[in-house]
Amino acid sequence: MCRSIKTLRPPFQETVTDEDVRAAALQYVRKVSGFRTPAAHNAEVFERAVDDVTAATLALLDELQVRGPRSA
Repeated sequence: MCRSIKTLRPPFQETVTDEDVRAAALQYVRKVSGFRTPAAHNAEVFERAVDDVTAATLALLDELQVRGPRSA
């Protein structure tokens, strides 16, 4: 769906910043909403969606259990 969103979990990424996660969330919300930049009357709900997706992504990454050896 969102080809520009990179995989953030190990072993694909060893370090993931909050900015990486927020950028992925922003791309997702843009794709789902169909808006690159929302109109003023949608700005609040758009930003709240980005915040919610960011939080969900951070929780997911914190709780994932990755099996197998790490690639070097």
